[in-house]
Amino acid sequence: MTLSVPDLTSLTWAGVGDWLSGAPLLILTTVVIGVVSRWVLHRLIDRVVTTATSRRAEHLARIPGAGRALQAVGVANVRHVQRTETVGALLKSITTFVVYGITALTVMSLVGIPLGPMLASASVGGVALAFGAQSLVKDFLSGVFMIVEDQYGVGDVIDTGEVVGTVENVSLRVTQLRDAGGMTWYVRNGEIIRIGNKTQGWSTAIVDVPIAYDQDVETAITVIRDVVGVMDDDDAFKDILLEEPNVVGVESIAGGVITIRIVAKTVANEQFGVQREMRERVKAAFDRAGVRSPMPVMPPYGGAAPQ
Repeated sequence: MTLSVPDLTSLTWAGVGDWLSGAPLLILTTVVIGVVSRWVLHRLIDRVVTTATSRRAEHLARIPGAGRALQAVGVANVRHVQRTETVGALLKSITTFVVYGITALTVMSLVGIPLGPMLASASVGGVALAFGAQSLVKDFLSGVFMIVEDQYGVGDVIDTGEVVGTVENVSLRVTQLRDAGGMTWYVRNGEIIRIGNKTQGWSTAIVDVPIAYDQDVETAITVIRDVVGVMDDDDAFKDILLEEPNVVGVESIAGGVITIRIVAKTVANEQFGVQREMRERVKAAFDRAGVRSPMPVMPPYGGAAPQ
């Protein structure tokens, strides 16, 4: 059905009613359906955003040690909320464009404007654009999924497979990283196959403590447990350690060396400082308890170092 103008010379109230109940009514109905559809989709997106942010908060609350550490160091879901709301705004813009575009085309069809030549020209241009912008579309879609899934954010230390560095900026097309040497890397989102996030959630500190083969293992383990217990109660580390460090026992025996392993769960990216502090405290405790470390070997003679 197309919109036709009635003959004004033979215009009657009945004719006006018939004309208004035809194409104009269909056009009005189409516009109303478009507006309502946009409103419903926007409400649905808002609901999805709200659900995603609440689930993120519940996930953070379930992380081991959250009650003691996460609140103290300010780890919260603010970044995730902002990112999710950004994606929600983006989806709203896309749905508005699509719904209003379909509505406009439908109205044009009702008015009687031929859409065939217009759609044919648009199809040819779209195919050409699609071939020329495949990588751009891939980067864009990958960026959207990375943001939605909260794979990483600004300030995280990540491993993209090609480079390891701190995220300085995240966009829908590229991710900007700075490595340990200070070099800035721009990695296209579509080229990232895997991501290792070293600062998300929590980290593990692993400390291997060697002692001489002739030393008493039980005594050494007791000394280490006393050290990690005191360290867990230390105010300087109480908010960094998510739980009391665990002395798992003898890790290996080789070459006259017995290695005892300590495992501690820490706030993300804080494991290095914990490891250094543990080694220093265990060394001092061993000196006080008389637990001897393995004797160093002086090459090329192969014998024990002189006392």
